[in-house]
Amino acid sequence: MTASVDLHGVWVPLITPFSADGAVDLPAVERLVHEYLDAGAAGIVALGTTGESPALDADEKQSVIDTCARACASRQGALMVGAGTNSTRTTISATKALDGVPAVNSALVVVPYYVRPSEAGIVDHIRAVAAESPVPVVIYNIPYRTGRALGAASILELARTPNIAGIKQAVGMLDADTLEILRDAPDGFHVLCGEDAFIEPIMFMGGHGSITASAHVCTERFVAMVECGLHGKVDDGRRHAEALFDVVRLGFSEPNPAVFKAVLHAQGRIATPDVRAPMTNASSAATERLLQAVARASA
Repeated sequence: MTASVDLHGVWVPLITPFSADGAVDLPAVERLVHEYLDAGAAGIVALGTTGESPALDADEKQSVIDTCARACASRQGALMVGAGTNSTRTTISATKALDGVPAVNSALVVVPYYVRPSEAGIVDHIRAVAAESPVPVVIYNIPYRTGRALGAASILELARTPNIAGIKQAVGMLDADTLEILRDAPDGFHVLCGEDAFIEPIMFMGGHGSITASAHVCTERFVAMVECGLHGKVDDGRRHAEALFDVVRLGFSEPNPAVFKAVLHAQGRIATPDVRAPMTNASSAATERLLQAVARASA
C-alpha cells in the first residue's frame, strides 16, 4: 500500500535567493513560486539540494517553508519539503513539523548521508520516518551525494510501505535498477526523474514526472516535455529533449545551483547571483553559455 497523493508533472526544486546583505530574499521566493506555477509546474520543492538547505539556519528554513506554503496555497499549488537528514530522530521531527502547513503534500527524505548506514539500515530509516510523518514521504536516492545507494529490491520493498508516495531517482544514469523500478512499482508509487538529462527516456519508460533544477529556466518547455512523456508523444517529446539538452548540460557545468542563480539574476528575476560558502558564484563564462542556450531553446 502506498500513499494517495498525485506527484505527476514537473516539480521545481526552488533556489534560495539572497539579497545584497546576504539575507534570504523572501519576496523573491514568493515571486518565483508564482512564476513557476504560472508556467505550468505541478509543484514546488522547498529546501532541496538546489535550495542550499545545509547553508540555511533553522529560522531561515522555516521562513522559506512558510513563504512557499503561503504562495502555493494561494494558487492551489502543491508543495514538497526537503526534510531528510542523516539522523532518523531529526528527520522524524522535521516531517512532524509539516503537520497542518498549507499546501504541503509530501516530504522529500534523502538517503542518510555521511554516516554510511547499511542498505537495510536505510530501509529501516525510511520506514520509521514514513510511519511517523503526517504527510506522504518521497524517497530521495542520490548516491553520488550521500555515499550510499538504494537498489531496486529495497526501493520496491519501500514502494509497498504505507505512506511512501514515490522516489526522486537521481543515480547519474538510466540504469537497470531504475528500469526495474519503473516496471515493477505498484500503482500509486511515483517515479520522479532526478537527473535532468534523462527525463524524457524515463518518462517514456513509465515515469510520472521530474524534480528538475533546470526548469528554473525554460519552464514551459520542460513542462511540455514531461507532458509529452505522460501522453506518449514520442516525436514531440524528443524535439523538446533535444532543444533542452544544452540547457541541462550547461546549467550543471559548475556546481549547482550557481549557474542557474546567475542566469536568474541576469534575467532580472533575483537580486543577486549569490550562493553561500563553501559554494562559489558561477563564472561569467558559464553564465553566458547558459544564457545563450536558454535563448536557443526559447526561440
